Amino acid sequence: MIRAHVDPFRVTEHRPWPLPQSPWVMFQAWNDLLFAHWPVPPVTVRRLIPPHLTLDTFDGQAWIAVTPFHITGLRPRFFPPLPGLSNFPELNVRTYVTHGGKGGVFFFSLDAASRLAVKSARAFYRLPYRFARMMTRKENDQVFYSCSRRERSSAEFHGRYWPTSAVRQRQKGSLEHWLTERYRLYTVSGGKLFHADIHHVPWPLQDAEADIATNTMAKASGIDLPEIKPLLHFSGRLDVFIWPLMPSSADE
Repeated sequence: MIRAHVDPFRVTEHRPWPLPQSPWVMFQAWNDLLFAHWPVPPVTVRRLIPPHLTLDTFDGQAWIAVTPFHITGLRPRFFPPLPGLSNFPELNVRTYVTHGGKGGVFFFSLDAASRLAVKSARAFYRLPYRFARMMTRKENDQVFYSCSRRERSSAEFHGRYWPTSAVRQRQKGSLEHWLTERYRLYTVSGGKLFHADIHHVPWPLQDAEADIATNTMAKASGIDLPEIKPLLHFSGRLDVFIWPLMPSSADE
């Protein structure tokens, strides 16, 4: 297991490609994160993916994730976190894609409780961020989470979740590793494909359980999730370094 105090830039052997040569531009910590994954037929997801990207599948299945968490310490490089602006809940809906042989994440939506974060991410990363009324609190090991989007289209998530196992890294080749060890995001703006690289130590995952009372986050993006129990994983904290958005060429 990777310990929290290990310098993440001395831990790179797990990456599928080397770190970018340019410097990172933003830091944030992801806290009390739930991965809730559902298998979905590829044809259902393919129609929602830009033609620039190839839908990534595992054993013939596409996967959709609904991921609530809480950001702390967000800051640009060389700047300290700003009180009241650097800590807020976020929830995203995503699937998995490849381009030029590099696997990554494609976001259908990202909801955040910070208007400044929403405006900044739209401007600098061209991502489909939405402002939402959000609440998260922790009682012992249980995380209570609420998200109500009121911008552009309504969507809600209300529930609680908690870890049920010790922290362990997942083996390369496993479904859990394939779902989580992703070091690039892709987005399309103005008909052009862009990417941003990220870096962190291998995910410190725990098995999890959840009681989800309401979840219409994927439905708002045109995705009907199957009525089955999702695959659930929890992570207490992950420090993440993010690079600027860059145009993607055919071989990137």
